[in-house]
Amino acid sequence: MTSPRLEISLCGIAMKNPVMAASGTYGYGVEFESVADLNALGALVTKGLSREPMKGNPAPRLWETEAGMMNSVGLQNVGVRAFVVEKLPHLKQWQTPVIANVFGYALEDYLEVVRVLNDAPGLAAYEINASCPNTKHGGMVFSADPVELAGLVSAVKAIAKRPILIKLSPNVTSIPVIARAAEDAGADALSLVNTFVALAIDLDTRQPRLGAGTGGLSGPAIKPIALRMVWEAFRSVKIPVVGLGGIASGTDAAEFLVAGATAVEVGTASFWDPGAPQRIAQELDRWLAAQKTTVSATTGTLKFPSR
Repeated sequence: MTSPRLEISLCGIAMKNPVMAASGTYGYGVEFESVADLNALGALVTKGLSREPMKGNPAPRLWETEAGMMNSVGLQNVGVRAFVVEKLPHLKQWQTPVIANVFGYALEDYLEVVRVLNDAPGLAAYEINASCPNTKHGGMVFSADPVELAGLVSAVKAIAKRPILIKLSPNVTSIPVIARAAEDAGADALSLVNTFVALAIDLDTRQPRLGAGTGGLSGPAIKPIALRMVWEAFRSVKIPVVGLGGIASGTDAAEFLVAGATAVEVGTASFWDPGAPQRIAQELDRWLAAQKTTVSATTGTLKFPSR
């Protein structure tokens, strides 16, 4: 939707509203064109793209929890080259900025994906998923180690022809330390949080509910924790922060803006309502109108009590 109250600029990308479709929950975008208005999105973040196609994890991959869901899809995707040939051209008909999510299990994986995307038209930016284990360095998740994260960010930044958003894991000791490491290494923006590692158990079989064992918890259950982490990141860096985690309404989105987010991503809500990003943008616009304010004027206005 178009409303002056909602318009923002993220890393130089003009967006009609701050509500983005989160990676992994909106496919490659093309799957939703018959059930949602893609032009109503502030931006579309694609499913994660890897160097080679990936089949993902064994079923079952999803489990509904009391206040959200767990997933263990395993980053299944067609691979970056197939995306460029088969998916990206179809997205050109939409006016919405497209941000490609990139992941890998070694530094060279990330770099090769970005090299391929650099030559592809129709992309606005890259979201670098730093929540992957570095298999060449003991399996430590990139965004769990400031040094590893800085190495990843600086290497990607050196070759990327578009802005890079670094997607951070919440499964860390200190978000401020990780956020500053990404900023110092050259990140143009941060997006957080990714899912929380979780476990669901079937008592009849005494086995995990998910085929891969553990999975990522998302949805309303994680919103309070995600809000805290977005606020911590906002206070720690000068680059924009994109907030996500349990956003299902316009007021949810407004809370993330107040906590410091420049924009938000909607993920799990799209599973039960494919039009959730559009609806949330409309609800946010009504809230802003009632408050007689704008998205930009709302960002970072949390009045946290002094101690």
